[in-house]
Amino acid sequence: MFKLKERNTTIKTEVLAGLTVFLTVAYIIIVNPMILKDAGVPFDQSFTATIAAAVIGTLFMALFANYPIVIAPAMGLNAYFTYSVIGGHDIPYMVGFSAVFISGIIFLLISLTSLRTKLIQAIPENLKHAIAAGIGLFIAFIGMRLSGIIADHETNLVTLGDFTEPGVALTLVGIAVTIALLALNFKGALFLGMIITGIIAWLTGQLHFDQGFISMPKLPEGILVYNPITSIGDVIEYGLYSVVFSFLLVMLFDTTGAMLAILKQAGLLKDGKLDRAGSAFAADSVGTIVGSMFGTSPTAATVESAAGVGAGGKTGLTGITVVVLFIAAAFFSPLISSLSGVAAITAPSLIIVGCMMIRSVSDIEWNDFEEAFPAFLVIISMPLTSSIANGIALGFISYPVMKIAKRKFRDVHPFVYVFAVLFLIQLIFFAH
Repeated sequence: MFKLKERNTTIKTEVLAGLTVFLTVAYIIIVNPMILKDAGVPFDQSFTATIAAAVIGTLFMALFANYPIVIAPAMGLNAYFTYSVIGGHDIPYMVGFSAVFISGIIFLLISLTSLRTKLIQAIPENLKHAIAAGIGLFIAFIGMRLSGIIADHETNLVTLGDFTEPGVALTLVGIAVTIALLALNFKGALFLGMIITGIIAWLTGQLHFDQGFISMPKLPEGILVYNPITSIGDVIEYGLYSVVFSFLLVMLFDTTGAMLAILKQAGLLKDGKLDRAGSAFAADSVGTIVGSMFGTSPTAATVESAAGVGAGGKTGLTGITVVVLFIAAAFFSPLISSLSGVAAITAPSLIIVGCMMIRSVSDIEWNDFEEAFPAFLVIISMPLTSSIANGIALGFISYPVMKIAKRKFRDVHPFVYVFAVLFLIQLIFFAH
């Protein structure tokens, strides 16, 4: 079913990859409800909704597309939902979830057509390589910020952190342990590195389990939205057209960008194309629809899935492993909260995976400035704006501009022109 032999992998490798991804994305099931709490969503409601969305979306991806990609609520979109949609429009969170629900339905309809597949074919190769490299830098930057290796600075924005801090020191130890395991060609080196780092954290008093281990999952508000007609009415009544457009645009390119980069890293792209592309692209929209019904913001293919690919994951069995662990996690929120509270446990994997992904820069045509500059904008913008979508937007806008200047406008696919205009509109009027 999962074509293990065809993709040159084993059950053991896939399970280890799943464990690695889960530990890397586990913070989402804690951070996401905490952010949505500021929108008024009860913690237990959004916690259960987060897991439900991740389980359904990832299960769909694993069974129908057979890719090692985890679907979960997107961190950038939850902040946009909370602080721009709910806070900016001063509306009830129920109405906000109606906008998410409609976005998910529209996204699913788009995914069932050939539009997204044609879009992948339309993306210039150098931008594809840049997307992979940019996400790599973004992941590494997140790991360094979370662990304290990079700290905030009043004038320079960021600076080197304090290496005498226990968390920073533990991260450095975790990096050293993990790269040593990688150098020795240990299977599941990223996962083993996390386990060893976790043990060290517990022995040094940085990891505590004061809140206990087990609690029953709850859904105090029940199903929040389910009727498309009612949700469309909410969107019209509150004038949330720009919100739906923003959700669609960011969902489209966050997931497309992340999926391209991760599957390229796994060696699963064939001439830049995906097998079962429709199923793969429908997974995040299914997760978004289910998530909105229970009470969470839009989902997307997680960039953290790259950690599983780095650990050898190549099939949907990686996702199935993550699904099982997500379901189990629903009963262990205090334990997951404790593990996720120690950034040094997951940060080394993020930093190392960033190194793995940035290798794509070697495939960019740096000697051709009209190809190199848009790629450069993509790479540098993702970590500096903390947004995959922003990086892709600047690349899509600058690419046709460069080609037109060189009188090569016919070399640009019509889709690139269309999305360049849409991205420009989004950045000017709907930026978040």
